[in-house]
Amino acid sequence: MSEKIKLGVSTCLLGESVRYDGGHKLNRYLRDTLGPFVEWVPVCPEVECGLSVPREAMRLIGDPEAPRLKTNKTGIDYTEQMLSWARNRLNQLEQDELCGFIFKAKSPSSGMRDIKVYSESGMPSKKGAGLFAKAFMDRFELMPVEDEGRLNDAGLRENFIERVFVYHRWHQLEKKPSLRGLVDFHTNHKFMLMAHSPAVLRELGALVAGGKKKAPARLYREYFSLLMPALKLKTTVRKNVNVLHHIMGFFKKQLTGDEKSELLEVIEQYQKQLVPLIVPVTLVKHFTRKYADSYLLRQVYLNPHPMELMLRNHV
Repeated sequence: MSEKIKLGVSTCLLGESVRYDGGHKLNRYLRDTLGPFVEWVPVCPEVECGLSVPREAMRLIGDPEAPRLKTNKTGIDYTEQMLSWARNRLNQLEQDELCGFIFKAKSPSSGMRDIKVYSESGMPSKKGAGLFAKAFMDRFELMPVEDEGRLNDAGLRENFIERVFVYHRWHQLEKKPSLRGLVDFHTNHKFMLMAHSPAVLRELGALVAGGKKKAPARLYREYFSLLMPALKLKTTVRKNVNVLHHIMGFFKKQLTGDEKSELLEVIEQYQKQLVPLIVPVTLVKHFTRKYADSYLLRQVYLNPHPMELMLRNHV
């Protein structure tokens, strides 16, 4: 890539001491593994809206759909201060052209989901979202977002980072929109989409095929509104096996008997979950280069993100 992808992140996850107790929550995977491939845009809602370090701990109180942000002991209400700051900060972040955001889990300001919201009697229910995180997700509803806790799951981590890279490529496409560009984008992502949702792949294919009948802005908007939710759907072993067999069909006539047997054996090993996805994909890439299939060489499915991240080594 010619430029690093911009990702928003809760500041404490990068090791900055901005938490209420004066500490941090450094995430070494984000800093050391993902960090070299992205440009971080750190955000700490509580500090940036004017609160000190250290500070009294806070929690959400009231209606889970519209909770108040109050300090635990003194009951000071910082809801309006936080929301007013958030509106301005979101305007700034829009200019930054982020391709995703990683939030701090369980935070009353930055938690994405399952945040405790206390009733007036003090009973908690895990039905809320942090004030800033909710405002962000409402504003950028198609942008990939995740919290650092869920990124410990290999499947969720691979899915999130895959979507981040797709979002980045879409940003580049939008800078010079054209029907030809959209056709190329769709073609390049065909097998990736198949691994997530064959049904949406067909729907997007029909949308692109009829692209001349729509204004470019509307066409791009409709395509993107289907693309990102589809990629959020989890891939499965069964869907990946289907994709691998489709790809194999492109050069099965060129494969020698031994090569065909080897590839089928490796796909079967993956199907039985004896090896991770990276094993059959690596062999497919080898044959794709060997037999120089131009259609397959352009498929993002075979190279969705940097190899150094080793995301498919664990799924």
